[in-house]
Amino acid sequence: MAIAPESNLAIPHVTLVLAMSLDGKIADVQRGAARFSSAADLAHLEKQVAAADGVLFGGGTLRAYGTTLSVRNAELLAQRRQRGQPDQPIQIVWSPSGNLDPSLRYFQQPVPRGLVTTAAGAKGWQADQFHHIWPIPEDKTQPWDWAWALAQFRQAGINRLALLGGGGLAADLLRCHCIHNIWITVCPLVLGGTTAPTPVEGAGFLADLAPRLRLISNHTVGDEVFLHYRVLPLHRTTNSFTLENNEPSPTG
Repeated sequence: MAIAPESNLAIPHVTLVLAMSLDGKIADVQRGAARFSSAADLAHLEKQVAAADGVLFGGGTLRAYGTTLSVRNAELLAQRRQRGQPDQPIQIVWSPSGNLDPSLRYFQQPVPRGLVTTAAGAKGWQADQFHHIWPIPEDKTQPWDWAWALAQFRQAGINRLALLGGGGLAADLLRCHCIHNIWITVCPLVLGGTTAPTPVEGAGFLADLAPRLRLISNHTVGDEVFLHYRVLPLHRTTNSFTLENNEPSPTG
């Protein structure tokens, strides 16, 4: 059971999963769907999705792709059934406005869908469009209290959550100390562009307060590099990041 450091709320174990160019871009300057990673990276992403009870992504990510990644690999489906999980994790979109196009293919996919939004953003959506809606109270959205919001997911039975972007959402959850693991695939291309999105956007972190990571594993497939990091827990009394005794070693 993961605890949000600033609130003592029980939240899901959150893993950020992204692919980026060598220069740290998750899409080009047009901010469209990024389709530059390999089949190996897609299989890796599906594995991370299959391990989760829920998947979270921003409305901008949904608008760019129009769909979400469901679990289709027969072995991964069998593993989910053995663990007592339904075939598909709930696919949750974060959209404060709730302004999403109901004609997107996402709404026809055979997956359970969720929406985390404001009370106003929840209006008008039907149960066959979103199977679960979390309308977050106004006093929890200025700024977004992600520890509180994720605790609502935990109460709904989501123990493991895969976060698939975008960069603004990743920044918010890192700032709340609500991300525990990061998987980054480094892809062999350079996109450039000052306006191209990066894995973590927003206002940024000062160096002394930036989240610290520990490398758990790394491997290459073809020209891609797969990096797995553990986000170091924040020591509450000193505001420094420390590695707890039960953290796995870098080769674990």
